[in-house]
Amino acid sequence: MNFFNLSKTALFQGSTAEETEKILSCLRAEEKHYKKEEIICHMGDTVTSLGVVISGSVLIENDDIWGNRSILDRVGPGQIFAETYACVPGEKLMVNVTAAEDTVILFLNVGRIIRSCPNSCSYHSKLIRNLLSISAQKNLNLSRRIFNTSSKTIRGRLLSYLSDQAVQKGKQQFDIPFNRRQLADYLGVDRSAMSNELSKMQRDGLIRVERNHFELLSGELTGV
Repeated sequence: MNFFNLSKTALFQGSTAEETEKILSCLRAEEKHYKKEEIICHMGDTVTSLGVVISGSVLIENDDIWGNRSILDRVGPGQIFAETYACVPGEKLMVNVTAAEDTVILFLNVGRIIRSCPNSCSYHSKLIRNLLSISAQKNLNLSRRIFNTSSKTIRGRLLSYLSDQAVQKGKQQFDIPFNRRQLADYLGVDRSAMSNELSKMQRDGLIRVERNHFELLSGELTGV
């Protein structure tokens, strides 16, 4: 495990590689490997640890009993997941966490983060502050998804999402973190209908798109 790289993540921000190594020992860190599409956490499970993505990425998904799937987020290297559930003892997961590719996860016991450290670690408070900041950012991300799926039309949802991506990236050309199926699940729309709408948006001069690379153009904003 590369403690220097891990100390650069949002959760361990402000800690040295040496401090990070001590924190992982204190929190009983456990590293696990998952294959693509392997489920890491199941809906209905209870968890006591948060996961840090070391390599690869995971999808946070909500699946109903009829098999309909909605992607809530994609979590990449250095990011965390399941921290909210781990902080509430006995709370059952409302989502599945699935490996989007071959992935390595580091699990950390949350109870040992939020309780006073028996070893009186001087860097323990930094970890708590970082966890609070990450949780606040995730709340903003969930609010962003609500905005992006509020339109009644597929075009409206695509325009909202792509506009938001352009603002976040600070440019008109960018890559998105989803393939077509994942983007349709994230926006809560039918994949074929979304692909047709993307083709229409290209014809209308609104976008250029190649796989997950988009360029936003001017054009006629119809069907929003």
